[in-house]
Amino acid sequence: MATIFTKIATGEIPAYKVAEDDRYFAFLDINPLVKGHVLVVPKQEVNYIFDVDDKTLADMMVFAKRIAKAIERVVPCKRIGVAVLGLEVPHAHIHLIPLNSEADISFQRPRATFTPEEYSELAKQIINAIA
Repeated sequence: MATIFTKIATGEIPAYKVAEDDRYFAFLDINPLVKGHVLVVPKQEVNYIFDVDDKTLADMMVFAKRIAKAIERVVPCKRIGVAVLGLEVPHAHIHLIPLNSEADISFQRPRATFTPEEYSELAKQIINAIA
């Protein structure tokens, strides 16, 4: 059965897409830790990130780097944190999280909320900032 991330990548479920190529998809997390929290997923369904083949994993990080640089241009932050948990959805993925403090990457913190308009505007800004 397709994961929720596969359904998002195929357009079956709507998302605030910020980048896509033939192998990867990036979109705003709808349950973000902070403004600008993006998920990067391979289109190929692999449950565990360390089961992804080496080339796919390396290329995924290069894809994520482009997105992280764009997020930095749009969301005021000191750095972009990277987290790989892999427990919530059985589909390998990387969290890109704007950081101003270490607390910003705590998955125990209350989640931020935004309106659909705010999500759409943020997605547009990130798309426009991708070099």
